[in-house]
Amino acid sequence: MKILIIQQKRIGDVLTSTILCNNLKAKYPESTIDYMCYPNSIDVLIGNPNIDNIIPLSNKVRKSIPSLFKFIFQIRRKKYDAVIDVYCKLETNLITLFSGAKYRVSYHKWYSKFFYNYSYERFDAVKSEHGLAIENRLLLLKPFIPEKILDVKPKVFLTDAEITSAKNLLKSNNINTAEKPLIMFGILGSEVYKTYPLEKMAQIIDFTVAKTNATIIFNYIPDQKELALEVYNYCSEETKKNIVFDLYCTELRSFLALLSQCEMLIGNEGGAVNMAKALDIPTFSIFTPSVRKETWQIFENEAKHTSIHLKDLKPEIYEQFTEQQIKDKTFMYYDEYPLSLMLEKLDAYFQEYKN
Repeated sequence: MKILIIQQKRIGDVLTSTILCNNLKAKYPESTIDYMCYPNSIDVLIGNPNIDNIIPLSNKVRKSIPSLFKFIFQIRRKKYDAVIDVYCKLETNLITLFSGAKYRVSYHKWYSKFFYNYSYERFDAVKSEHGLAIENRLLLLKPFIPEKILDVKPKVFLTDAEITSAKNLLKSNNINTAEKPLIMFGILGSEVYKTYPLEKMAQIIDFTVAKTNATIIFNYIPDQKELALEVYNYCSEETKKNIVFDLYCTELRSFLALLSQCEMLIGNEGGAVNMAKALDIPTFSIFTPSVRKETWQIFENEAKHTSIHLKDLKPEIYEQFTEQQIKDKTFMYYDEYPLSLMLEKLDAYFQEYKN
């Protein structure tokens, strides 16, 4: 069987959808499984033994009708038996329709029957130990795997050379993880509205250092250095002694290897948190008020992963306002997070993690 998985969007989405590949390859070991995604997400797929080929779909192709249709017919010539479209937008609707695949699978929308012969209503609220992001993806395996699926965790695959390189990077920065824990902070979200206020983030870093005496590194890229420096400057002088500010990675694979050497990741919920979970690194994450916690609070049945969301603290807000209204006033609602309660929860996390 020849199968194409389509998952455009962000790194966290792309990584989470690899559970489809992992289970399909286990069920059909002789199958060929290809994965289509944006070029900037490819690195989280590299090394996955359950993916045979990675097919990038660039913005240049997507935004040009002639280029898109040329691409569509390139896909058609590959003669897939099944296409699973997790993204389910116009360009992937068309790719799936014209693929000629016997199984065309996606989520149900009013127009689904024109493009897909298997479509499923997303769960909106379901009691799950894994989270809706996982449960909704498992729906798309129904035509292929009728039995209960137990392999539900995305994984990142690193080489020995990549891990050695990360260890050497730490050594060159005089960081010894055997002497002190190493904690990475996701100080910036993927969007402004997903970024917890910087001054308050600095207070969380101060608290973490006071409680753990850990070495702290920040997750940021060069063009975010000014914002990262702002967080650093908000930190206390004592905390600054524990921060290795200029240690960061410009490539995603090297970042993944560095993350794999950390004791835990703390910070804004997003792609880095999903990558940490796929590397089995403990996480404490802060959700932006407008993101649905039911979808992305994944694997929090495990003590090593926990998060904090405004809906957990003040559910009445979500009874009065829509997610879009909350998103439009993100920073006003960030002020509704009681910092003292967040630090209390973080302290409990540290204690539980120690035990």
